[in-house]
Amino acid sequence: MAEQQQASRQDRAAEVEIAISKMLRIGIVLAGLVIVVGLVLFLVTGDSGYPGDTFPTSLLEIWHGMVELKSVAIIEAGLILLILTPVFRVFVSMFAFIHEKDYRFVLISILVLVILAFSFALGKVGA
Repeated sequence: MAEQQQASRQDRAAEVEIAISKMLRIGIVLAGLVIVVGLVLFLVTGDSGYPGDTFPTSLLEIWHGMVELKSVAIIEAGLILLILTPVFRVFVSMFAFIHEKDYRFVLISILVLVILAFSFALGKVGA
């Protein structure tokens, strides 16, 4: 009976890892496609969509630029997706560890998310 439970846990862990790896692939491919769309738009139009050396610096500006099909905003959105893909992986992993009742790794995941949040906040302040 104990061997069946152990095998069942290993099967679930393998399923979670496969799901997470698929999620990472989808995130990277989606981010790459968005970046390529922005790059092609830039090459076709020859215009970034913004005057001079300006570019969007907030999520709201990037969103408005995407709605207006501004190439630089689309490229920046792709880069944001690329950055958020591994962050999302840590977030999903935290819930997988909660489900497995592996609280040591839950705490490690939370710590990693806090560190990432601080790094994003400090990067925004320094910009």
